[in-house]
Amino acid sequence: MVTKSQIEKILDNISDPELGISIVQLGLIYNVDVDKKGNVEILMTLTTIGCPLFDLIANPIREKVKAVKGVKDVKINLTFEPPWTPDRMSKETKIQLGFS
Repeated sequence: MVTKSQIEKILDNISDPELGISIVQLGLIYNVDVDKKGNVEILMTLTTIGCPLFDLIANPIREKVKAVKGVKDVKINLTFEPPWTPDRMSKETKIQLGFS
């Protein structure tokens, strides 16, 4: 059975196309749900409303998550509530980007 932690590890290896930093470490992933049938639902945001890079992030998510044995479907929901802020970034990412 597919687990939430498996999916989170995959997402942690997907980089933001502009920054080259993990979308998880940037705090763009709000939630990951995996049901018993292998359906994966990801709730995520972008750093700004109207960011044109959603497809450059969503397509690799779909491809890599669907490649996991047992995954039947991947649904990505985009939200801006709550809005993303640099506070959502990991400590290491804040240091790397000069926020600390």
